[in-house]
Parts: sequence; C-alpha cells; structure tokens
Amino acid sequence: MKKPITFNDIDIVIALGNPGAEYVNTYHNAGALFVHFIKESSFATPLAIESLGVFMNTSGPAAQKQLKKNGVSPERMLLIHDDVDIPLGEYKLSFGGGAAGHHGVESVIDSLGTKDFWRLRIGIAKTFATPEGAVIKKKAMDYVLKPISTKDLELMHTAFEQASEALIG
Repeated sequence: MKKPITFNDIDIVIALGNPGAEYVNTYHNAGALFVHFIKESSFATPLAIESLGVFMNTSGPAAQKQLKKNGVSPERMLLIHDDVDIPLGEYKLSFGGGAAGHHGVESVIDSLGTKDFWRLRIGIAKTFATPEGAVIKKKAMDYVLKPISTKDLELMHTAFEQASEALIG
C-alpha cells in the first residue's frame, strides 16, 4: 500500500457520474457531487473535472482523453466514484485494485490499461432492518439512480468533509 494521498500527490481529479439533470442528485453521481462540494468549499484542489460528459459505464475513453490532454500519468490521477460496498457516509482512499463490479471503473481500467491510479470511493451502501431485527443490504439497482434523500445527503456530506480533510493532509 502506498503512503496516504493528499491533493499534492495528484495532478488531476476525475469524478464519475452520469450527465443530465435527471441524474445530478442520484447516489450513482456521488463522485460528481464530491467534486462540486470541494469546488464550493474552501478546500484547495488540483485541476478538477466535475463531469466527463459521458455516461458512467463508458467513462474510460473520456478519462483517457483528459489524462492525455493534461499530460498526466494514471498514477497521478484521483478517480472519484460511488461504491455500494462501503456504508453510506463513509469513504475509502485506495491505490490500484480491481473494479469490484463497478462498470465505470472497469471502463477506466480497460481504457488506461492499468489499475494503478488513486481512488476515492464514496460509500452509498444502504441497509434496512427486518421486523425480526436482521440487517439487510438493499440491492444497488433499487436505488443508485434515484434521488438522494435529505438524510442520506447529510451522511454523504459528512464523508465529503472527512475525505477533503484527509486529502489536504
């Protein structure tokens, strides 16, 4: 594992998300929402790209084009995206690794030909309790393209603040 990342270690921020007003405030657009958050806050950032202008699952070629245009190697990129395996309100910073079923990340890996880049994974996993008390994880397809509730957006913003502070170093 590499040392903890800060904004000083990266040259470009690419956030995955879907274009169009109907997707702006959906769980699947957590990456784009994070970039909007840091642009609106006092956190200093490197070059930030809020939207690649393409649908999430076909983000790879657009990400590759941005790296080439800006003369940045994948190792100096921070890819920000939602993650259904991380609880809502939490985040993880990592380097390398597989796509874990995230088609947008898979597209980026395929286009760049490498897994060696930084990721900020914003948790969007939702759970609910059954009458018997069992905790069950909601299926991603049932909510990722739905508008984020006010309560969930507050949890997401907590993760955004914590991730921003970690990235400042």
